Amino acid sequence: MSEYITSSIEGQQLIVLANREPYRHERDGAGRLVATRSSSGVVNAVEPLLLERSGVWIAEGVGDADRDAAADHGGVDVPTGDPRYRLRRVFLEAREQQGYYNGFANGALWPLCHRTAVEPVFTADDFRDYDRVNRRFADVVAEEALERSPIVLVQDYHFALVPRLVRDRLPLGRIATFWHIPWPRPEIFGMCPWARRLLDGLLGSSGIGFQTATDAQHFLSSAERLLHAVVDRHAGKVMYQGRTISIGVFPASIEWFEGQTDAASAAGNRAAVLQEIGAPHAAFLGTSVDRLDYTKGLEHKFLAIERLLERSPELIGRFVFAELAQPCRDGIPAYRATRQRVRDLASRINSRYAEGGGPIRLIEGNHAPATVDRFFKAADLCYVGSLHDGMNLVSKEFVRARDDERGVLMLSARTGAAQELRDALIVNPYDLEAVARAFRAACALSPAEQQLRMRRMRQHVARNNARHWAESLIASVRSLDVHRPSVWSTDRLAAALPAIVTPPALAASDISVS
Repeated sequence: MSEYITSSIEGQQLIVLANREPYRHERDGAGRLVATRSSSGVVNAVEPLLLERSGVWIAEGVGDADRDAAADHGGVDVPTGDPRYRLRRVFLEAREQQGYYNGFANGALWPLCHRTAVEPVFTADDFRDYDRVNRRFADVVAEEALERSPIVLVQDYHFALVPRLVRDRLPLGRIATFWHIPWPRPEIFGMCPWARRLLDGLLGSSGIGFQTATDAQHFLSSAERLLHAVVDRHAGKVMYQGRTISIGVFPASIEWFEGQTDAASAAGNRAAVLQEIGAPHAAFLGTSVDRLDYTKGLEHKFLAIERLLERSPELIGRFVFAELAQPCRDGIPAYRATRQRVRDLASRINSRYAEGGGPIRLIEGNHAPATVDRFFKAADLCYVGSLHDGMNLVSKEFVRARDDERGVLMLSARTGAAQELRDALIVNPYDLEAVARAFRAACALSPAEQQLRMRRMRQHVARNNARHWAESLIASVRSLDVHRPSVWSTDRLAAALPAIVTPPALAASDISVS
């Protein structure tokens, strides 16, 4: 085993479990292995902690190059050239990956938790693969554990069953689970045939974190109604099977670093970006970065741009929006259909308003962080228009990029970020008229007003950065006594649930699908 996983947080080993690996290996033209860093929200939020304090990151490996690089018991030390922690890869068969990832995680749980027009699809085969893969990852967590009580950070909806499985293998482990996406109301979550099994899995945690207070309250209601767990809403606690699980709100964030862009380089960057996308040099430039996902509201965004130009014809040829769109999950029909609709809509609007090349620049691809930063620094406006989002870190990345304290952030009210970044122009993404008016207001916002708003948002994100998020999540479970079951007094139980109901036994279908 690598020396890098022997470090600790105040004497405890740190293990991170996430679907997305922080580095992916590929072969260059000469056949050499080259590591490329992922820019996903989970990676950006969690990796800074491992870079500083070391540990192990467990994730799915993808492709032959990943497999070739993972020579040390399925792991490799990263980053290349300056190793700080161990990346342990788990390789799945194509059928397992299809059922676990495309099937249950993203064909069922994702649309269940993001209430849009796409309905979840539940199949026993997909859940069987999800269960099998969760068991494999729990086994790997146990293999990588060097002590009886490591800190285990379980990330997101891909691994709802893992906390219980890890608890069975490491009874003294401090397991902090973070649910990055929204948590729906209990009557919605209960639509899932395995809702109770998923809740039971999550309640194997020592503590569970959510993006917003609404998500946390919905989870508490789900545990109470579907499992008859005893809930203390005021304290944010669940008592279940003799254990107390803490429920907290920990808004995810980004790594913060200060920049200092001088006026000359800013002007040069803006001119280069406008030339690159074929926009007039005096254009009002909007931008955003979104996955081609039906929850991101790209169609609503483009329709609002069309409405803007209908209402403000003087902006035709002057208002340009560069949408950096990242293809994803093409194995799922709903995503392929979304991608085609977005392309068709952009083409139609650009044909209608063809002056200056049209208002929409749909730029598809996996955009490097440096490219995103260039567009953010060049733009007059960033609009995050998600129809439903747990947090959306793009908004915070735009704020970080604007060290000139300029630019306007427009933000969907249906994102977790809208509860933090109150100096953004907050809009209902479904209200096309209101979004069009906000676009028009952004065009007219004075430099002094931009500076005031951006300065306050930058101060907030700087204080509440990724390190603060991760350390707060860890602190929520480090103080828990995992050596004996938690016991609530009779008075506290009565206050939490006046009529105690014996928790229902999990049905055979809840427990096993083998």
